[in-house]
Amino acid sequence: MSRGDLVAMESRAGVSKQDIREQIWDYMEARNLADFPRPVHHRIPNFKGSYMACQNIKDLEVFARTQEVKVDPDKPLEGVRLLALQSKKTLLVPTPRLRTGLFNRITPPPGATKDTLRKCATSQGVRNYSVPVGLDARVLVDLVVVGSVAVSEKGWRIGKGEGYADLEYAMMVSMGAVSQGTPVVTIVHDCQVIDIPEALLEDHDLTVNYILTPTRVIATGCERPKPTGIVWSKISREMMEKIPILRSLHCREKQAGKRVTLQGDQRPGEGRSQHTAAHSAGRRAWGPPEPESCSLQAQDLPSSTVYVGNLPQATRVRELKSALRERGTAPLRLTWRGPQHGACLHYQDPASARRALSCLQGLHLGANTLSVVLARQQRVSDPVSSLAGEPHPDHDPTI
Repeated sequence: MSRGDLVAMESRAGVSKQDIREQIWDYMEARNLADFPRPVHHRIPNFKGSYMACQNIKDLEVFARTQEVKVDPDKPLEGVRLLALQSKKTLLVPTPRLRTGLFNRITPPPGATKDTLRKCATSQGVRNYSVPVGLDARVLVDLVVVGSVAVSEKGWRIGKGEGYADLEYAMMVSMGAVSQGTPVVTIVHDCQVIDIPEALLEDHDLTVNYILTPTRVIATGCERPKPTGIVWSKISREMMEKIPILRSLHCREKQAGKRVTLQGDQRPGEGRSQHTAAHSAGRRAWGPPEPESCSLQAQDLPSSTVYVGNLPQATRVRELKSALRERGTAPLRLTWRGPQHGACLHYQDPASARRALSCLQGLHLGANTLSVVLARQQRVSDPVSSLAGEPHPDHDPTI
């Protein structure tokens, strides 16, 4: 694959955000442009030269005059976090997956040395040298720095697909911490700057004003409006349960009389055109994907698929996901077969599937011990949909 393949993606019919992500990740790994942690797939990719790219922020007037800067916790942004601390700016970092709040303020110990500041800028430092910032704190962010998988010179950005950067920005808008005039910077490798079809952009997508690479400082001049707040119709109840601060904001906006109908709670026909348009273009909303059918034959499934059966009848998707996270085996994607009491777990590669298989042995939900097997190890004649029935009491699945 060549650099031309990346540039040419805009002309491909039906290209999706995920197509672009996969091309970028594959290209960076194939050309050895990626840096720890690897592989960069399903991440904001770290890259060789990221520290040099971060240094370019010193050339931006917006950085020189900022007092309070929010920087994502991604590895390639570590250099910017260090510069912010060295410049004695207030550094805010989002909490991982927003589980315990929106921000943590990095607070180096008194008399911190250069080495200590470097530690503070790492993911470990974020954990060890930070204090949470509550919803009622007076926060006014002067500059936002985000990671990207791909970005265009027009300022259009694609993240890793989970939507957290977009959601964090929307939450900051709701808090009054940022405005349309707050500049947004992203830091990427030169190969990540490509053309992005405008048709892929949605109203909740965050755009950027500056792109920093190891060799360039690009002012995008982007005039596309940034998100004006949380689009509640794209927020699922599962996300509300995972993110306490989101529940607090929902309650506040509801009390203020704003429209706060959640995804799946709309009346028939309400919000249909927007939702349908997003899915017809293959775009990802903030909420989880709709449960898919798992009707493939077992032999057609990749060897990176694990099948979980014997789920209790009343099990919900979020309960299974929570149990998987507790075992450290969250899959890339989950295909739900609730009526058959089972689910397909899709992992990155066969090795990841085998590790998950080992970790999930003996897993219980309610009174049931779950049946956990590699999907392709079922009898070839059995369709996967038939695997979801409860196993015979005497049956001991062979792994």
